[in-house]
Amino acid sequence: MWTKDLRRTIAAGLAVVMAVTSFPMGLAQARMVTTEQVIRQSNPAQDRAQVLGFLMREDVQQQLTLLGVDPDEAARRVATLSDEELQQIAGRLDELPAGEGSVGIVVGAILIIFLVLLITDLLGLTDIFPFVRGNK
Repeated sequence: MWTKDLRRTIAAGLAVVMAVTSFPMGLAQARMVTTEQVIRQSNPAQDRAQVLGFLMREDVQQQLTLLGVDPDEAARRVATLSDEELQQIAGRLDELPAGEGSVGIVVGAILIIFLVLLITDLLGLTDIFPFVRGNK
């Protein structure tokens, strides 16, 4: 079925493929990266645009006005910030929760506690809510 020449051709092709794939393609280097190096890699123009975009939001401008700060003056001051200061501010903007205050956290915690107690009542582990099991 397989002729001798066909087997030799396939074997030679496989030998070439194995030889090519066994050559080292390059060396990978692993090293520690310091915080300063990561900060230097940030894009100052992108950070400046992010902070200015935050300042241009209507709710932020209203709050600045309520605090007695001119929004245009705040934008001019952002333009004079150093790259490191911009990176710190932009990093803090990413960390802050969007539209969530302490009220949302408290309501969420109460809801989780209620659900846990309700489930334990349904499983018969506790007897807190009389409406779960009906009349006794």
